Amino acid sequence: MENFLIPAKPDLQAIRTEWLNSLASERRLSPLTVDAYERDTRQFLQFLTGYHGEAPGISDVASLKPADLRAFLAQRRNDGAGARSLGRGLAGIRSFIRFMERRGLANAAGANAMRAPKQPKSLPKPLTAADAKKVVKAGEQLAEEPWIAARNAAVLTLLYGCGLRISEALGLLGEELKDEAQSVLRIAGKGGKTRLVPVLPAAARAVSEYRKLCPYDLADEKPLFRGARGGPLQPAIIQREMQKLRSALNLPDTATPHALRHSFATHLLAKGGDLRTIQELLGHASLSTTQVYTGVDTARLLDIYDAAHPRA
Repeated sequence: MENFLIPAKPDLQAIRTEWLNSLASERRLSPLTVDAYERDTRQFLQFLTGYHGEAPGISDVASLKPADLRAFLAQRRNDGAGARSLGRGLAGIRSFIRFMERRGLANAAGANAMRAPKQPKSLPKPLTAADAKKVVKAGEQLAEEPWIAARNAAVLTLLYGCGLRISEALGLLGEELKDEAQSVLRIAGKGGKTRLVPVLPAAARAVSEYRKLCPYDLADEKPLFRGARGGPLQPAIIQREMQKLRSALNLPDTATPHALRHSFATHLLAKGGDLRTIQELLGHASLSTTQVYTGVDTARLLDIYDAAHPRA
């Protein structure tokens, strides 16, 4: 940790140093996170110095009220800090005060009562149709074992072709998709909500190919997708395979398994699908959740406009 001039009395400086050391040694936070927490709390102590007219001590932090924290966040916002920076800053201050509370030096109730600034909704980042097709293609899979390559292709095809969450795809049992002619899947989604999802022929064929090559008995009541040793396939495996594909196919970091579900919705919308239908296919409880895809499509159209229109 770099040495900075900390505007705080020795007692507060000492407990803060102890807290920062504990973040790295006990909680094993990354160096970047520890640096961010150091910077955020240093800015807070600088604020308190101006707020009280002198360097703060433990007693000043112990007597903090929500109004004091709101004043700090307001100042940071006026200085140009965004909602994410403000939220992280508040998280660091809370962590510090809780650390003090565990040592009987402060009460964290005021900090805990503070609501974090509302975070802006980030738009999903779908793949292009061409990139999505590459990702789900069996021949593009990088696994050495043919059955594992077929398995990965089948899972990714279900994410893109049916809009499944990765947990929903890996939650399928052996009794599902035994017949290539099966055209509908019954999916139990979040909150136990069940929905019917059409199965594209390409998805049914991908699962059929995986079934033919899989060396394990895919009993009806057992998981359909298996790990290399025959156990249930874990999401981390698919995420790792997707990471390899990103590198091999020169895809952006936003190309994740969940991005395939975003791509399913966005490409349907671009081809004229209506929001209510897409909401049902995705299993969203609220239409407002699905409406974020209209923003994605609008952003895509604006990009095309900026690139192509002579008056852009």
